[in-house]
Amino acid sequence: MSLLNGARRALAGLVLLAATACTSGPSLENQGEVTAPPGDSKELTIGSAGFTESDLLAQMYALLLERAGYSTDIISVTNREIYEPALESGQIDVVPEYAATFADWLNAKANGADAAPVGSPDLATTMKALRALAAPRGLTVLDPGRAVDQNAFAVAASYAKKHDLKTLSDLGRANLPVRLAAGDECVQRPYCAPGLEKTYGIDIVAVDPKGVGTTQAKQAVQNGQDQMVLTTTTDATLDEFGLVLLADDKKLQNADYVVPVVNRARAGSDGVRDALGRLNTVLTTADLASMNEQVDSWRRLPEDVARTYLESKKLIPKG
Repeated sequence: MSLLNGARRALAGLVLLAATACTSGPSLENQGEVTAPPGDSKELTIGSAGFTESDLLAQMYALLLERAGYSTDIISVTNREIYEPALESGQIDVVPEYAATFADWLNAKANGADAAPVGSPDLATTMKALRALAAPRGLTVLDPGRAVDQNAFAVAASYAKKHDLKTLSDLGRANLPVRLAAGDECVQRPYCAPGLEKTYGIDIVAVDPKGVGTTQAKQAVQNGQDQMVLTTTTDATLDEFGLVLLADDKKLQNADYVVPVVNRARAGSDGVRDALGRLNTVLTTADLASMNEQVDSWRRLPEDVARTYLESKKLIPKG
């Protein structure tokens, strides 16, 4: 992608935010995408959720699509409440998502915040529910690969040692008040604060809205302002902050396999499916963790890391 593309991405991001601030996308009743033939636009916009792993996946998607003859731009939109309607409306054509999390988000959007979760630890069950929820919105969920990035919770290593904590059950039994550094949506999402309280009996006294696995969130736990941080299983920087993961021993977290989600009317073609599907046979959870580390710890650019990885797997030619 050229410097011109970079400028276009920045401009597109500003336009997108302005355009979606007052809309939630087309209504289900008016979505021609649902019944129209799958589209094959040769100019595609890829959305990133703004954190390292999403940036890496978006860059890999762009490189694979360009290899298949598509022109791509990438924009970063950190709020799912904004980028999902933009995906429905065709302002964004492709996003990397996580199967169970996205299924539950769409379910809550369709059926209310109190709707019973449809994501589960079983991938097949989760994908069936996700596709059923996505299709009426003009979205197609492509096949998941081998990589899974589940939510995870980390505490300071010193805190874990002091209280003899190895699992989330241990933390619940310790009866300790816990301030949790996470995204603001954690207050309502069943895998987060409510799930920690219900499944493990953890006393979540507050959610500190510092984001998922951000530097600020991890620093808050490192310095004792918060006791635990919501991050992911592919977070490669925990050691730098003196943090350790607590095992999800009761399997609160669901099947969050990486899945591309596309706007059917613009990017529902076999060409897009085949291009992105090439990643499924090679990308693993360990690969994602390694690439995250290269960006977060080694300060390499996501585009460079993504290109090197795809070249090493012979998915794109060496440039």
